[in-house]
Amino acid sequence: MATPRRTVLISGCSSGLGLELAVQLARDPKQRYQVVATMRDLGKKEALEAAAGDALGKTLTVAQLDVCDDASVAQCLSHIQGGDVDVLVNNAGVGLVGPLEGVSIATMQSVFDTNFFGAVRLVKAVLPGMKRRRRGHIVVVSSVMGLQGVVFNDVYAASKFALEGFFESLAIQLLQFSISISLVEPGPVATDFEAKLLAQASTAEFPGTDPDTLGYFRDLYLPASSQLFRSVGQSPGDVARAIVKVIGAARPPLRRQTNARYAPLMALKALDPSGRLYVRTAHRLLFRWPGLLRFSLRCLACSCLPSRVRPRPE
Repeated sequence: MATPRRTVLISGCSSGLGLELAVQLARDPKQRYQVVATMRDLGKKEALEAAAGDALGKTLTVAQLDVCDDASVAQCLSHIQGGDVDVLVNNAGVGLVGPLEGVSIATMQSVFDTNFFGAVRLVKAVLPGMKRRRRGHIVVVSSVMGLQGVVFNDVYAASKFALEGFFESLAIQLLQFSISISLVEPGPVATDFEAKLLAQASTAEFPGTDPDTLGYFRDLYLPASSQLFRSVGQSPGDVARAIVKVIGAARPPLRRQTNARYAPLMALKALDPSGRLYVRTAHRLLFRWPGLLRFSLRCLACSCLPSRVRPRPE
């Protein structure tokens, strides 16, 4: 008797990582998954449908879902056969970069509405069914910025820190119900979304920001950030493959970082629990030794270094 396919609900599939993940799962050689690929605006579904090819309508369906809207979440789940989700992938997210003084509170709240409360809203919707069935897997696309702060990414990092604390806390309870939680933590991911975000930030005015801070942002941070993406950035396909392995694992990990080339930057924080080493080193590299920072990024980009974190045996 064939094993029933696991229903996988993925948010944020109009492009980038969400699109890649939906297609990879739908094209699983063993056909283990029935993918519900969702997006807020169905007007943007053409790229996903083209990439899905003959999987469309068979192992992949496209649905509308706004993670910031309770009614939209309920409507989406009502169209899933049986209403049961075996694997939830919280991928929908928005970015925000820039000097704090030039970012409104309303804009900050909108980031949290999507990145944090959007994920919480989906979990609250699927959790009763998972608990009733005593099985399920919740996958969260977090970030290394959920583990370490990055200059001029204050609000975005805060939203990812919030995810990390929330889901680590929830994971303890859900073990009692045989439900797994996995936080996948990519470093830089080279997508059109990221490129547009940096391009928009380079021309934004950020009213209320002092000239020195605006100069640091435009003249130091933006060039360094662009080089970071070129040096250690992964493709959406690489990150999607890491998530596919997490979903298919017999014992899913709580955390899985995807980019080995980013590990040296993460190590600074781990080496000194006080946090002083990481903060002072990051400050000096950006503000005092930008030449050394550029050289370090070129070294990290060396092809002799692995770009992916190889999964540990489960």
